[in-house]
Amino acid sequence: MHLGTTLTQFLIEEQRRVQGATGDFTGLLNDVVTAIKMISNGVNHGGLLGVLGAAGSENVQGEEQKKMDVISNEIFLKRNEWAGHLAAMASEEMDEPYQIPPGNPRGKYLLLFDPLDGSSNMDVNVSVGSIFSILRCPGDKNVDGPTPVEAFLQPGVKQVCAGYAIYGPSTMLVLTTGHGVNGFTLDPNVGEFVLTHENMRIPEDTKEFAINMSNYRFWEAPVRRYVDECIQGKEGPRGKDFNMRWVASMVAEVHRILTRGGVFMYPMDSKLKEKGGKLRLMYEANPMSFIVEQAGGASSTGHSRILEIQPTHIHQRVPVILGSKNEVERIVAYHKEAAEKAA
Repeated sequence: MHLGTTLTQFLIEEQRRVQGATGDFTGLLNDVVTAIKMISNGVNHGGLLGVLGAAGSENVQGEEQKKMDVISNEIFLKRNEWAGHLAAMASEEMDEPYQIPPGNPRGKYLLLFDPLDGSSNMDVNVSVGSIFSILRCPGDKNVDGPTPVEAFLQPGVKQVCAGYAIYGPSTMLVLTTGHGVNGFTLDPNVGEFVLTHENMRIPEDTKEFAINMSNYRFWEAPVRRYVDECIQGKEGPRGKDFNMRWVASMVAEVHRILTRGGVFMYPMDSKLKEKGGKLRLMYEANPMSFIVEQAGGASSTGHSRILEIQPTHIHQRVPVILGSKNEVERIVAYHKEAAEKAA
């Protein structure tokens, strides 16, 4: 039996440190955790519950939805709409913000989420996850009418909390409230998350990089330069060998980086230029960047810090380069050097 600190205990102890805390934030996180437990159950049982495969629909991004995308999205909405902690929600799977149903109390927070990141991996039994971000809702929570989409358009530095769940050999929840990063493992025997990875830190140096190499021909020159140098290994300018990884699940990539270092890149390329990038600023890039920076890493588009970007749309896309600080700074320097030569 594990007698360590449970997530519930951890959150209550954190709440006690905040003068004037009402418990709303702790209650909201408990609802998010309930949703994660329910999604974990669906993912872990997969084909036994008949939830593998395509749903026969597309999301707002024009991407084919998996059955668990739809189910996970519904779980997040239903677990968080009733308790009075939220003014509204926004999901990667939905075109417009989700308004709290009439008759339910409204709160002071906004919840944004990617309900099932990397869902295409589920059919082949590879790790997937959920990502979430919490913001304070500006203005009067009691104002009549729907919460406007503009309320969500806050830069990542305004996040109150960010986290992700990874559904792998064990289910883990990784969380930051701006005071470091902690990891909790779900004990299925008692249904509780237990603190197992305290004060997670990303090594500043690494010998691993993660990128979709099939897009090499579309990348900008600074990214090709960096990857070429890594591939040249000991004989190249870096003087050391690198390993390349690619899981096609941002949660899995970031989790590996948090536990042993590395750099993850989904950079701008010529195919993505009109869209602005591949990954969604509000549902993926901002929460993961907050977590990575709180763990001592860095996160950038290649040209600017992701957390400082002023969003213009809730489904805005951006290039993402994050992970071990020294590697990210090297890639940013290559972008700066290329821009100066082009000027």
